[in-house]
Amino acid sequence: MRALPLSAISLVAVLMTGCGLVGDAQDTAQKTQQCVEAVGIVTETVSKVTSLVDNPAEVEKTLNEGARKLQNLADQAADTTLREAAEGVADKLSGLNVKDANDAVDALQKLATDSLAWADTLTKACA
Repeated sequence: MRALPLSAISLVAVLMTGCGLVGDAQDTAQKTQQCVEAVGIVTETVSKVTSLVDNPAEVEKTLNEGARKLQNLADQAADTTLREAAEGVADKLSGLNVKDANDAVDALQKLATDSLAWADTLTKACA
């Protein structure tokens, strides 16, 4: 059996490293996209709830929808830190139970005080 020339071995090593770099770049791009989406879900949810505060049933529905979107994103995230951050925020959104107008106002206040921290948590998970 004939051994591969050193140049062929070097070429194989370069190609394998290049493939790894392409995969890393794709993973980074996917993570960046998911991070933008996660923060967008929080922003969108807060915006919708703000306009629905007079309709407790719709507030509850919107909070659950935001939580579901974040959980779906978490389920698809390859990055563990992002997955855990998205799951944590999803849990907080779904934990805001709105049964009446007072609950809707309380949820809006909670969103107003916590949503920036949630967005920061998601952004830091992406760093």
